[in-house]
Amino acid sequence: MATHSRMPVLRLVVASALIAVLAGGTAVASPESVDEKVRNALQLDQNTERGATLYAKHCAECHGPRALGSASRVIPALAGQRRAYLVKQLTDFSELERASREMHSVVAKPELGNEQAWADLAGFLNSLPRASFPQTGDGRDLELGEAIFQEQCASCHQDDGRGDDDGFIPSVRDQHYSYLVRQMRTIASWHRLNVDADLVRYLDSLDTDEATAVADYLSRMRGPIQDHDRMNSDGTTNN
Repeated sequence: MATHSRMPVLRLVVASALIAVLAGGTAVASPESVDEKVRNALQLDQNTERGATLYAKHCAECHGPRALGSASRVIPALAGQRRAYLVKQLTDFSELERASREMHSVVAKPELGNEQAWADLAGFLNSLPRASFPQTGDGRDLELGEAIFQEQCASCHQDDGRGDDDGFIPSVRDQHYSYLVRQMRTIASWHRLNVDADLVRYLDSLDTDEATAVADYLSRMRGPIQDHDRMNSDGTTNN
């Protein structure tokens, strides 16, 4: 399951320092600085054509030409993801609030290391059609996965998995099973810094069968999205 990325989020000083070392000694930004950059980026006009150009140049090699990701490489689908969430994650990668050597090297490029680029990329990705046939699990425990999700997760991610109306909680539908499983386990192991502590503790409480059941259920979530006009945090739609 993807993260709850409401601001403010959990900050782990020791882990942040470790990531700074791994990233070559770059200083980790303060929470206030990160949140300010997110707010600034969300207030900028989106140039989706420029976002498409930036994506093709810097992102498509891994995430695919239509941003549908790769199940075999455990790379997420980004097409149709919430705009505010995408901006937040790009900021977190840029400011070393989220760990990933690959993403750190990408966002460190001059063309991508600024708020306008994040706004443009997020706007472009949000406008793309979502994955129609993401990778799924074995289908054995779908009832269990549905029960856990609807009881424990839908209050934040909504019944249809679209995320919250503010856009900082991601859509968890139309995503590859392998990526969902990996992120649930990564979060549960405290390996992501930009996550609410309650979510970490909850995911850590799930056993393997429960976690994979939820991921399988989400990977198979199909059908219309309720309140489609709320998919974008700026009042626009993908239609």
